[in-house]
Amino acid sequence: MESISIVVLAGAVREERRSIHAARYVADFARQLPGVAVEFVDPRELDLQPLPGDDHETRDQRVHEITARADAFYIVTPEYNHGYPGALKRVLDSEFENYYHKPVALGGASSGRWGGVRVCEALLPVVHTLGMPVIKTELYFPKMQEIFDEAGTMQGDYVAAYQKNLQRAFDELLLFARAFKKVRQGEIS
Repeated sequence: MESISIVVLAGAVREERRSIHAARYVADFARQLPGVAVEFVDPRELDLQPLPGDDHETRDQRVHEITARADAFYIVTPEYNHGYPGALKRVLDSEFENYYHKPVALGGASSGRWGGVRVCEALLPVVHTLGMPVIKTELYFPKMQEIFDEAGTMQGDYVAAYQKNLQRAFDELLLFARAFKKVRQGEIS
């Protein structure tokens, strides 16, 4: 079976972000899956200069290359005022053509009890416009301060439930990724 490349994209750049723990957890889980190559993208490590209009001269070349070779994406982002962080939007807006026909899974994180439900809803019009099929299985990380310790380790009581839900999400994402890879390669029309 051909390898599938999945980019796990963290959404925030803030110093006090805790959502990075959830994004790293998702990436670490995916690295254990057979036939999956994982690239983790932390927007804090990118050069996210503003794009004036459609001027692609200010792109971060690493983002372009990573998104070009990806077969699917898993976005894990915090919710800021019922929406998504600007850094995430910037990464998505800069590579429009590299997202088309590449499926995406969404994961939300927050310190509150909703776990980023609203940020996942807010992202739907964005990823639809980019031509990204969205899988049904979303994953939420509410009360991040209880799920992960300061070092980013998931607390024992949560591990079994999150592993089960992540497996279900990745099963669906990989199904979509393999099918749409064939579409992009012209094997299916």
